[in-house]
Amino acid sequence: MSAIDRLTDEFSRLPGIGSKSALRLVHHLMKGSKDDTRRLARSLVDLAEKVRRCDVCGNFSELELCSICANPRRDQSMLCVVEEAYEVGAIERTGQYRGIFHVLGGRLSPLDGVGPEELNFASLLRRIVESEGEIHEVIVATNASVEGEATSVFLEQEIRPLGPRVTRLARGIPVGSDLEYVDGTTIAQALAGRREM
Repeated sequence: MSAIDRLTDEFSRLPGIGSKSALRLVHHLMKGSKDDTRRLARSLVDLAEKVRRCDVCGNFSELELCSICANPRRDQSMLCVVEEAYEVGAIERTGQYRGIFHVLGGRLSPLDGVGPEELNFASLLRRIVESEGEIHEVIVATNASVEGEATSVFLEQEIRPLGPRVTRLARGIPVGSDLEYVDGTTIAQALAGRREM
């Protein structure tokens, strides 16, 4: 297998990249300077060798603790549980949340062989127990997919007996959308989650 075929194959393994897009990326790299390609290769090696999971929350970090877990000014009473590390950034960009996080590393999917043992569940429960009541609320921020909903139900059943309040991110109609174009499930969730004005 040629170098072009090997790299195309590697790129096509990335989410959202098909074989045609992978080949376009390879050709783009070949048209560019060798220095650009070497810089990309060094960045990939650095990623593989320097980045690891945070010892506490499972987020990605170059240190034992990520910047959020290492920040003593974060609200330790609120813990937001997300499926993947990139979702931490999505919540952080809102500027509205000052609590701490826990990254599951995926969601329950029995059909794909993903159960609680394959995810970062045990350390989540241990964090809650070891906080000795300091964590007052656990916000379940899993996706609105079938697997995300199953994960949220499982989390609620496991966390509630430990004492903290368990909440779920609200679901509803996106800002700027027209009701006639919103699917029925989203409208139903918006109705169920309505609040006083």
